[in-house]
Amino acid sequence: VCFRMYTEGEAKKIGVVGWVKNTSKGTVTSQVQGPEEKVNSMKSWLSKVGSPSSRIDRTNFSNEKSISKLEYSNFSIRY
Repeated sequence: VCFRMYTEGEAKKIGVVGWVKNTSKGTVTSQVQGPEEKVNSMKSWLSKVGSPSSRIDRTNFSNEKSISKLEYSNFSIRY
């Protein structure tokens, strides 16, 4: 369903950094960093929109914390 590709595009549009990848369980995991309002926009997209062919059954956001500087310089797909 090209979820990772659409996620990468949306992240770049919103202006967050990090990564996204498929898991062996058929789900998607990612790490997103940026200003709180941009991260919240990305979380909303991930939980409500996704790629055109995707079906989002549930989302789970964990390990949320404030950081002093970004650990990534862009958003990428991991394999």
